[in-house]
Amino acid sequence: MASSIRHKGLATLYYDDRTKGVQQALVKRLRQILALLDTAFVAEDMNVPGLRFHQLKGDFAGFYSVSVSGNWRVIFRFENGQATDVDLIDYH
Repeated sequence: MASSIRHKGLATLYYDDRTKGVQQALVKRLRQILALLDTAFVAEDMNVPGLRFHQLKGDFAGFYSVSVSGNWRVIFRFENGQATDVDLIDYH
């Protein structure tokens, strides 16, 4: 379970299953990623084919990233078996 979600639209999708605040083209993929985050106990559980899972460096050291589409990524950290600080970012 995600304990904190920074992106308001992503939080609305996760908690209320409402798509307001995220691009409609990303909704299906975001639902899949959120479902995986919900069942993951460690960051490496997100290392599934097609998500391009990797650990981040620099300003985002301690975060992990998975690909949504194009420049869009979901980033997150793991603490005590839960995803925290989940955010949807356009990395460019």
